[in-house]
Amino acid sequence: MDIKLELIGVPVTDVDRAKAFYERVGFHPDHDVTVSEAIRFVQMTPPGSACSIAFGQGITEMTPGSLDNMQVVVADIEEAHAALVARGIEVSPIDDRPWGSFVYFADPDGNRWAVQQTTPRS
Repeated sequence: MDIKLELIGVPVTDVDRAKAFYERVGFHPDHDVTVSEAIRFVQMTPPGSACSIAFGQGITEMTPGSLDNMQVVVADIEEAHAALVARGIEVSPIDDRPWGSFVYFADPDGNRWAVQQTTPRS
């Protein structure tokens, strides 16, 4: 039996601010649907990913900013770092570890992300 992770809820306070931020990061806006006055559903997908994030109004009861260490993987951490900086994303310096190289950033609510190159830089 396959079990595929396809959608992660991200708790945010301001839907439009979050959508603009994730577009700057490079995520593709898949859906932005207002179902009712109480429910707005926004789904965005990182380039090349089979898993998306969702946020909005009435989507989750998690506290905004409570996600920690959401992780995406890239082939080239230096390219990813440069691209995020060029897009105006506040990102950490590259952190080289024995198991990979990382950069970190947070969305406007404080949800924290790790970007990993699985093979450490030479």
